[in-house]
Formats: sequence, C-alpha cells, structure tokens
Amino acid sequence: MSLRPIDHKSRATLTMEGAGVKLHRAFGFQDPELMDPFLLFDDFRNERPEDFLAGFPWHPHRGIETITYVLKGTVEHGDSLGNSGSLGAGDVQWMTAGSGILHQEMPSGNETGQMHGFQLWANLPGQLKMTAPRYQDVGSTEIPEILEDDGTRVKVIIGDFWGRRGPVDGIAADPLYLDIFVPAGVRKTFPVDTYRQAFAYVFEGAGAFADAAAPQGVLLEKEVMGREVNIRDLSGNRTIIRFGRGDEVVVQAGPEGVRFLLVAGAPIREPVAWHGPIVMNTQEELRKAFAELRNGTFIRPAH
Repeated sequence: MSLRPIDHKSRATLTMEGAGVKLHRAFGFQDPELMDPFLLFDDFRNERPEDFLAGFPWHPHRGIETITYVLKGTVEHGDSLGNSGSLGAGDVQWMTAGSGILHQEMPSGNETGQMHGFQLWANLPGQLKMTAPRYQDVGSTEIPEILEDDGTRVKVIIGDFWGRRGPVDGIAADPLYLDIFVPAGVRKTFPVDTYRQAFAYVFEGAGAFADAAAPQGVLLEKEVMGREVNIRDLSGNRTIIRFGRGDEVVVQAGPEGVRFLLVAGAPIREPVAWHGPIVMNTQEELRKAFAELRNGTFIRPAH
C-alpha cells in the first residue's frame, strides 16, 4: 500500500451565489486539471435564513453533473423537464445536466432555521456531454452506513467501499463519495484506488492527515486520547485537502473527532471550455450553447 501525499491544503472561502446565498467555496473556476474530473465544490451552511432563502432561481446547465448532499434543512427543486421534489436531511441528488437543463434549487431551514449541504460539480466526458438529462434522488434511508468497532462511521453515498455499495450509480466519473466520522484519538486508514483523483473536506471537528513525505504526519507535541499529535497540524472546519497519487489516506482524529467527506473520481483528461454553469470541450461548443440559450433551443426534446 502507498500513502497518498498531500498536494495542497486550504480553507474554503466565503462567496455569494444564486439570488444572494452566502456559501463557502472550497474550489471552483480554477485550472480544471487540478481536480479533474471535479470542477467545483460548495459548502452552503448558514444559521440565518436571510443568508440562504433567496436560493438558486432558474438557471441552465450543460455538460456536467451536479451532486447535492443535504445535512440540515431542505432543498426544493424543479426543472424544465417537469421534475420536482424535496431533499431533506441526509438525502442526495445526482443531476446529469447532459445536453441541457433549466432548474431551480430553493433551500429552507430546519426547525431552528439552520441550513447545511454540499454541492459538487463533476465534468462529463465529450462523448456524454449531450446525453439526455436525468435525476437520481436518493433518500437518507437508502444510504448504507458502516460502523467499525473503534467508533468510525462511514456513509457510502456513491461507489464501493468496505464491502458496501452506495445507491447512486451510472456516473461518468466512476466516483467514490463517503461521509466519514473518526472518533477522538483514533488513527484510521481508508483505501482509495490509485488511478482516482481524491480530496477530503473537513466540516466537523479536526484531524491530521498523514503525508507520504512524513508518514506519521506530525511532530510529537500533544497527546490526543493516548496518541501523540501536533495540534498545529490539525485540519479543521472547512479545510480541503487535495491528495496526490497513492492507494490509501490516513487520518488521526483530534480531541473532538473529525468528520469529513472523502471524494475520488477518475480523471477525464480532455480539453475544457467553461463559462458559468456550462462546461464543454471547445470554445465553439460553448458559444453554440449560449446562442441556443438566447434563441430558445437550449432544451432538447426527449427522445
């Protein structure tokens, strides 16, 4: 087994999207090769309804897939194909925009007014960019959860992991999408196929991710539940870690444990022409998409 090196670590930055939704962006609108096949990742977490209720009114997508995972509150969605529904706590939606779709996503808070969820954009390869749009809505009860003897919990949203398979399938990026909690003081290893691009996003607690250049990952300065860890090296709330090649990720949980998303996917390695919500392979395809938006031919009839 080979430990993945840490290529980059940073904090998500505050930004505004939609009709005025405040959210934190971990990555997006950068060099698409850096996270290939993933394009953008947003953490929309708010305590105040006025920071998210305006939502994401009608807007187009083409050439990508979007993955929405809700932890608190609800997201009402509707689209140009006549689909509609509601995502609640623990639910997942994978939308394949394909040849083109117009949709809206309108969040509302839970009983205490809180809203929390994530949205990830995955690129589509050229041969699938004009495929028919589709939705996969998955309820929280359909998502398998693994509980280890040491208290580690893993929700397998997409992909195969530790003998369980997530309910979302048929995705071009061949992804792995896990929601992981590691209890305080526990050091845990997670396998990830070496051919996949991988990142972790910490959203509760803190942990130290080991680096291939320093497999123990930390200077021995502070004990955490019987294990020594340099508290300065802990990755905390809204930290994203991009890993290099290897087939395992190792994390040492901090004093409150650590909860993070572990996401991996097969790189597409194709040219990217990207503007706003539309991602194609060439500038000519991009110009055509926006021309079709203007002249009303963006949405293709169902076959």
